[in-house]
Amino acid sequence: MQVSNRAGPGMSEQRRRRIRLEISREASRLFWEQGVTATSGDQIAEAVGLSTRTIWRHFRSKESCAEPIISHGVEWEMAALRRWKPELSLEDHLATEISRYAREADRVERADDALAVKMIALADREPALRTTWLMACDQMERELAGIIAGRLNLPADDIRVQVHAAAASGALRVVNEEIGDALLGGADARQFAYVHQLLAQAVRNATGGAVGDAATT
Repeated sequence: MQVSNRAGPGMSEQRRRRIRLEISREASRLFWEQGVTATSGDQIAEAVGLSTRTIWRHFRSKESCAEPIISHGVEWEMAALRRWKPELSLEDHLATEISRYAREADRVERADDALAVKMIALADREPALRTTWLMACDQMERELAGIIAGRLNLPADDIRVQVHAAAASGALRVVNEEIGDALLGGADARQFAYVHQLLAQAVRNATGGAVGDAATT
């Protein structure tokens, strides 16, 4: 069956993203199991069932193969914050979003989240992965600027918004790293039952209380 030309570009991009994510999953698994240095492009290609040449068509280096999974580590938080309703405090909103995730996330999404936690933890001792993680955090900062601007009714390029976004993204980065390290170290996940409060308080502290409350009319 031949796909029409009109549908082609969209399908092509969708397929490209799917292939990149599949490569990233296998590369991240290998990085975690045997280390970045010991992992080769050939091994990644074999694990995902593609040629090594195809791997290099999608990624500039073996370390960059982890980018889609590492980015996945912040995408949920950003998507959740974009849904933050004006009438809710950050604590209440995050509690709702975390409950939604617990109900709706499927096995694949949970597995990707677990891999993201591992790659973020591994980035602490792998400079190339650290760069990728910090790039994802930079994107988080840019998105936070828009979210905070909306909450404070200020332009996104206002210096107050930019400072708050930089501080908040840094705080969220630290919390993500600490929680990930604790879980990988064997901590009981139940001790993070109030993670919504931990994340919200980090943002409040970082922004001097400017961000976190329900928006006033």
